[in-house]
Amino acid sequence: VREVLQSGAITGHPLQDIEVSVYDGKYHNVDSKEVAFIAAGKKAMLDAIDKAKPVVLEPIARLTIDISAPCVGDITGELTGRRGLITGTDSSQNGRALINSLLPIAELPSFQLRLKSISGGDGTFSMELSHYEAVPPAVQKELAGKYKRKEEED
Repeated sequence: VREVLQSGAITGHPLQDIEVSVYDGKYHNVDSKEVAFIAAGKKAMLDAIDKAKPVVLEPIARLTIDISAPCVGDITGELTGRRGLITGTDSSQNGRALINSLLPIAELPSFQLRLKSISGGDGTFSMELSHYEAVPPAVQKELAGKYKRKEEED
């Protein structure tokens, strides 16, 4: 059970927020071997996880983007195209705008280059971890398809 919790069952990442209770099992001096208990526990845990319909969680960042006002539309379009959520915008008198948004961290690697391109090098952003959220079903299916369980390889 601990091995499955560490090695994962859907995408190979550790499982969290799970409580396991073993309520039945017998040991016989002649027939019982440690490897048999390990195999039975692993198989039972994987079966239970499959029946529970688990979800993959991804980290979501809170972004604050400082950009010139004429670029706001392009940046908001870029964010929504990356599964982002605009939570608010503020404009100032000096022609600048602040865009507050939530964006999956998986979508961040090329965002800085795109921001630089759209703003002509004038835009900046700050980020902090906001929370974890379930990935869309299509993304979870793709991640699960890339992961192959150890017992499937054998």
